Amino acid sequence: MKVAIVGAGIAGLACAARLSEGGIAPVLFDKGKRPGGRLSTLQIDAGAWDFGAQYLEAGEGPFAAQVQRWTRAGVLAEWPAGPSGALVGVPAMASLAEAASAGHEVRFGAHVQRIDHRGGCWSLAGGGLTEGPFEAVILALPAEQAAPLLALHDLHLAREAAASRSQPCWSLMLAFAAPLAGVPDLLRGAGPIAWAARNSSKPGRPGGECWVIQADAAWSKRHLEWDPAAAAGALLSAFAAAAGIGQLPQPTFAKAHRWRFALAPANHAAPLWNPQLRLGACGDWCGGQHISGAWQSGTDLAEQVLAVLGTDAQQGQCGAAG
Repeated sequence: MKVAIVGAGIAGLACAARLSEGGIAPVLFDKGKRPGGRLSTLQIDAGAWDFGAQYLEAGEGPFAAQVQRWTRAGVLAEWPAGPSGALVGVPAMASLAEAASAGHEVRFGAHVQRIDHRGGCWSLAGGGLTEGPFEAVILALPAEQAAPLLALHDLHLAREAAASRSQPCWSLMLAFAAPLAGVPDLLRGAGPIAWAARNSSKPGRPGGECWVIQADAAWSKRHLEWDPAAAAGALLSAFAAAAGIGQLPQPTFAKAHRWRFALAPANHAAPLWNPQLRLGACGDWCGGQHISGAWQSGTDLAEQVLAVLGTDAQQGQCGAAG
């Protein structure tokens, strides 16, 4: 049996892992070039920047066990310069997604624009993509992207997704030729800046003075449609003020990235699932914010999928049709 998972972020990858354990073959589709979603890292000669999720906390319960597995695998370590209890991917936050995607079938550059349901089976289409049949479809996407795909099949699920409105975030990556003397590794809540961190202070990172600056949701929303260069200039000035430096040295690298759907409201206590249609959605907006919430959402939805496909008398009919 095959299940399609649209989105190879941490929620989709967690869902895929649990389905695989249950004997179901997941196929992941992501419009990006690599897995991870907001677990993203830019690595070039000038340095490395985790420009999405900055760190995670172990917490308790099943996610804590996953944290232990990542730690034993050598892809997760403590970040002494970060907030208390902060853990980061090694050598990058993206390393967690790369480890989680190992062994799974993932189609990159696959922009799913339509999901179709015929004869009890699912297929995906969009931009030169035609895939199927599948026993079930999981949308591991931001709520705003999941809603229109759900709308043609389950209006209730679509309304639930549409009611969740994510907040945006402008993220700026900077490199300097020399360390910024007297500036702490971490700055938070300074003017429009929600977070500023010396990325090179994280374990396993290459040398060089690399910073990630992230604007707060209010500022990002007001300037959502700004040109990236304009956003970079404004955040650079705000960072100089927050760091107490009258005039920053000229960056050797500067790049702004706009996350339209960065901060999920987590309005739902559980992932969305229609067992009759075998259609569901998961993510950090379904059961808890942050990496831990996304992971738990994907795992919980996989349990519901396994409960249906493991007992359905018609199980395997779509795979047989293919």
